[in-house]
Amino acid sequence: MAIQVCDERTNVSVATSNQNENRDITKVTSVERATYAFIPQTPIRSTDAHLEEFSEAMRTVAKTLRRVAEGKAAAQAEAAEWKRKYELEMASKEHKHHNLTKGCTNFGKDKLKQMTSQMALETASIDQTSCCGNHGICSHQILQDECPGPNREPHEKIVGRKAPFRLLWGCDGDKNGQHKRDFVSFEKGDIKTAERSNKQILLKWESPPQTVLFVTKPNSSSVLTLCAEMVRWLKEHSNMNVFVEPRVSKELLLEDSYFKFIQTWNNDLEEKTLHTKVDLVVTLGGDGTVLWAASLFKGPVPPVVPFALGSLGFMTPFPSEQYRECLGNVLERPFSITLRSRLQCHVIRDAAKDEVETEEPILVLNEVTIDRGMSSYLTYLECYCDSSFVTCVQGDGLIISTTSGSTAYSLAAGGSMVHPQVPGILFTPICPHSLSFRPLILPEYVTLRVQVPFNSRGQAWASFDGKGRIQLGPGDALICSISPWPVPTACLVDSTTDFLRSIHEGLHWNLRKSQSFDGPPA
Repeated sequence: MAIQVCDERTNVSVATSNQNENRDITKVTSVERATYAFIPQTPIRSTDAHLEEFSEAMRTVAKTLRRVAEGKAAAQAEAAEWKRKYELEMASKEHKHHNLTKGCTNFGKDKLKQMTSQMALETASIDQTSCCGNHGICSHQILQDECPGPNREPHEKIVGRKAPFRLLWGCDGDKNGQHKRDFVSFEKGDIKTAERSNKQILLKWESPPQTVLFVTKPNSSSVLTLCAEMVRWLKEHSNMNVFVEPRVSKELLLEDSYFKFIQTWNNDLEEKTLHTKVDLVVTLGGDGTVLWAASLFKGPVPPVVPFALGSLGFMTPFPSEQYRECLGNVLERPFSITLRSRLQCHVIRDAAKDEVETEEPILVLNEVTIDRGMSSYLTYLECYCDSSFVTCVQGDGLIISTTSGSTAYSLAAGGSMVHPQVPGILFTPICPHSLSFRPLILPEYVTLRVQVPFNSRGQAWASFDGKGRIQLGPGDALICSISPWPVPTACLVDSTTDFLRSIHEGLHWNLRKSQSFDGPPA
């Protein structure tokens, strides 16, 4: 009877909190309706106060998932707005074409036919490049020039409009342009894996890129010298606008007044709008520099060209000695890219029922690590995948990694090496107190929840790409899913060739002496 009363109080509390939370919302989303089915029961203490705390925690998770859904809806609305602007532009061009044809009545018939045919070819060309059709996976984005507004300071520089591009499927040996995209066919009622291409992705500029951002490894005079040389070459060769970090801007201006044309940002608000101004990112350093460059973009990330100036280079295939040739190829012709998935993470506090730890998700390119910190006790974590209980982790900790991060901390903890374009999330324990606890690779569409239970003996610490450590107490939870904004990195050859080169050269993978051959037996 007491258990029944507690359940009724829990249901009343959950219903009341949902009603208050959605008072101004006319329609409840499917995400909110599925929230309570998604969140499994966590350890509940037997008192009414603890049941109310549990219901508040469920409401907080519902609020977090709703924010994710609202962010997705905002992105779709923004895409629809760009589509509307593009349609208006095309309608304007067609209107001009119509007026031009109408005003040509005094021309000869041959001249009029020639002009009309030429305009039709131009319109067809525009239509072909503005839509990926059967050969691309996304359409280009039209961004208007930034015009001086009433609030713009006189000394602020105006950045030209962002260069549009297309992403294309690459096919080895396929000359007819019929790139296959179907994974499964259902002909005649049978399920069959369909023939497909090698899925290599190519990036093709539709107009020359105008703005480049340089991100450099700090505290290195040789890297700063190379950066100055590359900035000078790009300015003189392609007349490009150049952005650098505030630290690098000061260092370059101290070195030579020639670099007064470079631009930077002065606050977090300007940093958040970098993706609307920058066409290309060039990194000079190692994998850590690529991670730092990705962290500057909380939403869309421009294509990244990583030059190898570090110790290990799993994500930096370009040799710095050949930067002129490499940058020339990237700027002037289509090039292969690797779309590297990122994790978006939310920290939910048990003590603050109505708010998450951060308003914006924490984005990571390599991995999220939950460890025991300075505590001598084993880490005790409860893990859930969507609505399914996964396991309780008892050990030194847990690594939730992207496939790009599979060659980092996850590999050292016994995880598998995974091609960066394989869609998935790696679930790797750190020194588990169980010989049967083996790593997992989960599909990319799942949402993981890691929670510190109330009966945990110690605290846990979460770190994101090796920085920004956050303490997690009993009842706190970390929610992770794949971000919709990947990091596109340019390839020296192609995605697979670069990946295999990195594990051969960086890890000396399967390097051993060959067996000697003494000739056939007598």
